[in-house]
Amino acid sequence: MVARPPLLRPGDLVAVVAPSGPVDPERLEAGVRMLEGMGLRVTTGKHVLDRAGFLAGADADRAADLRRAWCDPEVRAVVCARGGYGATRLLGLLDWEAMARAEPKILLGSSDITALHQAFAVRLGVATCFGPMPASVLLTGDGGPEPRSHEHLAAALFRDRPLTVRGDTVLAPGRVVAPITGGNLTLLAALCGTPHAPRTGGRIVLIEDVNEAPYRVDRMLTQLVQAGALDGAAGIALGSWVGCHEVLPVLAERLLPLGVPVLAGLPVGHGSPQLSVWLGGLGVIDTESCSLTSLFCDEGPAM
Repeated sequence: MVARPPLLRPGDLVAVVAPSGPVDPERLEAGVRMLEGMGLRVTTGKHVLDRAGFLAGADADRAADLRRAWCDPEVRAVVCARGGYGATRLLGLLDWEAMARAEPKILLGSSDITALHQAFAVRLGVATCFGPMPASVLLTGDGGPEPRSHEHLAAALFRDRPLTVRGDTVLAPGRVVAPITGGNLTLLAALCGTPHAPRTGGRIVLIEDVNEAPYRVDRMLTQLVQAGALDGAAGIALGSWVGCHEVLPVLAERLLPLGVPVLAGLPVGHGSPQLSVWLGGLGVIDTESCSLTSLFCDEGPAM
């Protein structure tokens, strides 16, 4: 059974960590203010502003910050500052036994954080939140947080109610109720053949990516198909594909043979707005209303 972490309440302490790419100090400061504006108390990881080339510091330090935040009983959510690259490098360094003993809490992030969503599902059996991150341009731009993204994130973190995201294209009609899994296509493909490989049987699979050429999308989808990673999937929910030109025909060619409902054009993953989806709990694809709803309930198997 997937564990449902408690939702946040005003005054809760959240920890911002950097498991992936380097974090801009000004954007981090703005992101902390944004979280405090939600009524939260915020602490940051010891190494959150470290930099080692394309990484936010040494692997061991990034893993230590993440483990420390997750195992701290006062922290109610672990918030990833940004994506980029580097989360996969931490999966063999985390103390999963210690983290499994900790009380479930919210993990928030997207893009490269897909690696953590998958690993937390497999290792900890906990529902996680795929949504915008506090050191991103989307939430810390000069005009303030993008309103729809900010409002939807607050609803995901604080309100015990279904979260609905509407798409704009139906590739294959139908309605399905099943747990949601998935995330960024590049990371899902990269995890094939590892202990944290996607497990999609009987599940709705969320897939999105950014700035990928059609042939690269085709290659990664082909990898998932040939690895059996999409065997038994109950439905497909396609998020944003910002900068992925002429990608819809590729997605249709690779995914329609699965014979399940396929919904596209969901503002989830990259771009603006960027809405939030709970991974691990039950979800509903309804192509009549062109929507994906995450119910954030603790029924059904882990991912």
